[in-house]
Amino acid sequence: MSVAKDVTTPEYVIFPPGDLYSDEPPLESYLHLQQIILLLTCLEWWWQDRNDFFAAGNLTIFYSPKQLKSEQFRGPDFFVVLGTERKPRKSWVVWEEEGKYPNVIIELLSDSTAATDRGLKKQIYQDIFRTPEYFWFDPHNLEFAGFVLLAGKYEPITPNPQGRLWSQQLELFLGVEQQSLRFYTAEGELVPTPQEVAQQQMQRAEEIQQVAEQEKQRSDRMEAKLRELGIDPDAI
Repeated sequence: MSVAKDVTTPEYVIFPPGDLYSDEPPLESYLHLQQIILLLTCLEWWWQDRNDFFAAGNLTIFYSPKQLKSEQFRGPDFFVVLGTERKPRKSWVVWEEEGKYPNVIIELLSDSTAATDRGLKKQIYQDIFRTPEYFWFDPHNLEFAGFVLLAGKYEPITPNPQGRLWSQQLELFLGVEQQSLRFYTAEGELVPTPQEVAQQQMQRAEEIQQVAEQEKQRSDRMEAKLRELGIDPDAI
């Protein structure tokens, strides 16, 4: 007598190939591209000594073998997964990543995507991804909001007096600085880009050089005054 195989056991579960390329539409504008690059650059510089995260922009998340591709859902504009290996990926394939979903998602609003970002995507991130924190930002009109998952539902994050929103997952604030969304430390310091760090270092070097030049001029004047008084500065 033949015995029917239990196809519900993991042995017989067949997943699609995990080596899937991202399938994202073009970005809405140059501002959107700049904003994604800014977020990625700052976070990766700030966490340059960490190897336990993956951050990406405009990258597809494949979260179900039965996932339907549609214009209604694509990958987030920016997301961060914690507790994973820091390495390049063609896409984020949940079943190839120990079932991990993003810890933080940021969507950049536009006229064509705002309704989906506020509606369908928010619902997916809340009910399917269970992503702890979801933010959105409009690079054009600077609309900015954030939500934290509490008891299975997204609740608005209360801004601090500076209008910034705290991300417990990243242990950083997010806020608008010169019309861009930026990260801030818990102490309120702006997380800089590598270029800003280089500029700050150059500025400090110039300030040190100026102080050194001022001290030399002061020393030269004092030496000249001593010689006028008939005193040899080298003998002092």
